[in-house]
Amino acid sequence: MGKHPIVFTNKFKRKFKNLSQIDQQRVLDTITALSEDPFYPSLRCKKLKGKIKDFECRVNSDIRIIWRYKDGTFIVIVDVGHHDVLNKY
Repeated sequence: MGKHPIVFTNKFKRKFKNLSQIDQQRVLDTITALSEDPFYPSLRCKKLKGKIKDFECRVNSDIRIIWRYKDGTFIVIVDVGHHDVLNKY
């Protein structure tokens, strides 16, 4: 991966397995880009409303990744899912 080491939560791993193979590849491509530059414009990363640490980024028009920094260095991938995943945060 890139500049920022990536850590995956068990929740992310479970949800990732439920995605189609095409969506899994898109998620992996997005995570690679996220590790290089978390605020690259096409990722459309932004803080989740009302959250101090949590961010979202866009995989495509429907799928989002929830992530946060840990110790200012690592990126923890917390969750992934269709757009409604944001309702849980």
